[in-house]
Amino acid sequence: MLIALIELQVDQSKLKQLYEEAIHKHLDELDSEKVYWDSNELKRRTCMSWNTIQNTFFFEEDFPKVKLGGKWYFPAEETKRFLNEWLKQRR
Repeated sequence: MLIALIELQVDQSKLKQLYEEAIHKHLDELDSEKVYWDSNELKRRTCMSWNTIQNTFFFEEDFPKVKLGGKWYFPAEETKRFLNEWLKQRR
């Protein structure tokens, strides 16, 4: 009977790096699929409550938003650009 021993060595830091890269790539793909955000997505993306959003930037003239029926929608790419600029101006 022939017995083979196999020893496997794994570089944990490299494995973690590959795992994180795969997660970021997947999240970027998911992110690019969304055309509009709703208020829940906006709260999640900004880590702010609805009251904080309304008290800080919601009513700024150049904040991109559309109300359809009783629900607010925010164009994803425009909103990201606005939020990044808005935050830079607060530094």
